[in-house]
Amino acid sequence: MPGSGKSTVGRLLSRRLGLPFFDSDHVIEERLGCTIRDYFAREGEQAFRDVEQQVIAELARGAPCVLATGGGAVLREANRQVLRGHGQVIYLHSSPEEVHRRTRHDRSRPLLQVADPLGRLRELYAARDPLYRETAHFVIETGRPSVPTLVNMILMQLELAGQVPPSP
Repeated sequence: MPGSGKSTVGRLLSRRLGLPFFDSDHVIEERLGCTIRDYFAREGEQAFRDVEQQVIAELARGAPCVLATGGGAVLREANRQVLRGHGQVIYLHSSPEEVHRRTRHDRSRPLLQVADPLGRLRELYAARDPLYRETAHFVIETGRPSVPTLVNMILMQLELAGQVPPSP
């Protein structure tokens, strides 16, 4: 979900794993030369999702990295397949109410610039949660743990799955 901590957790996880970190939304903005919000308003969601699909495919098929995607990336089957097939997908599960608490003052999220942002988050959650779960190898509850605790939880899951060597 938007505001679940993907970029924040991803940055710390990449440092702990010694891998580069990419936020697909930032890569998209660099490529487009404008903000996603501006591109979204000018070209529409479909055009944005086309660019997003291309960027995610490039990053997922590239060298090992930690990749944070936009919350709507799972809406396209092609994104779900490339992500699940080329890495370990971690779903940072947050309730709509928790996401609303974190994003209520953020004006940079185009899908949340509506009269009832919490209602919109509940709609997004209902539509996307099954897709996140379908795509994910692991589901991590974000709730109240600190970012370092979340990263430790992810590392433990990756170690148990044999995806990274055990910590010394």
